[in-house]
Amino acid sequence: MTARSIIRLVGTVAVLWGALGAARAEVSTVRLAKQFGISYLPLTVMEEEGLLEKQAKQRGLDVKAEWLRFTGGSGMNEALLSGNLDLASGGVGPFLTIWGRTQGNLKVKGVAALNAMPLWLVTINPAVKAITDFGPQDKIALPTAKTSIQAITLQMAAEKAFGPGQQAKLDPLTVSMGHPDAQTAMMGGRSEITAHFGSPPFQEMELKDPRARKVLDSYDVMGGPHTFNLVWATNRFVTENPKVTAAFRAALEESLALIRDDPARAAALWIKAEGAKISPEEAVAIIRAPQNAWTTKPERMLAYLAYMNRAGLVSAKADSESELFFPDPNAAGTPKEANR
Repeated sequence: MTARSIIRLVGTVAVLWGALGAARAEVSTVRLAKQFGISYLPLTVMEEEGLLEKQAKQRGLDVKAEWLRFTGGSGMNEALLSGNLDLASGGVGPFLTIWGRTQGNLKVKGVAALNAMPLWLVTINPAVKAITDFGPQDKIALPTAKTSIQAITLQMAAEKAFGPGQQAKLDPLTVSMGHPDAQTAMMGGRSEITAHFGSPPFQEMELKDPRARKVLDSYDVMGGPHTFNLVWATNRFVTENPKVTAAFRAALEESLALIRDDPARAAALWIKAEGAKISPEEAVAIIRAPQNAWTTKPERMLAYLAYMNRAGLVSAKADSESELFFPDPNAAGTPKEANR
């Protein structure tokens, strides 16, 4: 082989090696999103403490986390589908919707659950003692009409209260609105909003007002604790970024450990980040409430899926919750819980 041939061969190998390295390179910026409320505490702690960047560095990656904010899961799904978001977070309803619709292409799955929490439907209408008392004069605010976990839970409750085929009876009363705006609208008493199907801490803050009462608890509808929020991504992102995905899961576990071991610090981080008008003691009380669990373990998601299958909202089916999630890249074992 001549010297010129060797040089050409070396050059070709270098090009191929560079292309292979580029193909294997993981993202340097991770675009994550969260919504409003203390239920996103694990992600807030992760952001404020730089846990994703820390865990990525331990895996030899220099990663920047870019955090975005949405008011509902449907907006996140649109961003995920358009390639403008890597890791979405929200309630079970929006997740199961995109999971079901992408099994033939993007194959969206859950990366990890964040918590199990009850969702309360609160009203200031003194005539409403149960959901059967709502009338045309009422408007129920929730994150996204028809698809949010609150909307799906309301449909399930309506089916039980009004009978089979009546699950959409209260849908005309629902209004899509972010939790902070919904709380302000209802408690201000000057808007058409007379009820809010919210989440912590908005529901707890609303019930401090003597005009407000709880008319529905999602734990009652579901027959026990259920997953509220989780994080999801496309199969392509997880497959092409195994170290980043592992770093995210490790950062989430570290965040949950901080919440478990030092709820006061976690509460302070969340209050400062959100500018929340709630005392540290109130935030800690919500974090430590026995009905709230900060856990990566999914609960009763198949019950939600069964309803959405029956109602024609999602056609894809699953026999186990593991089918809804990507495997944990860090360990093959029981997901860890922060508290219950």
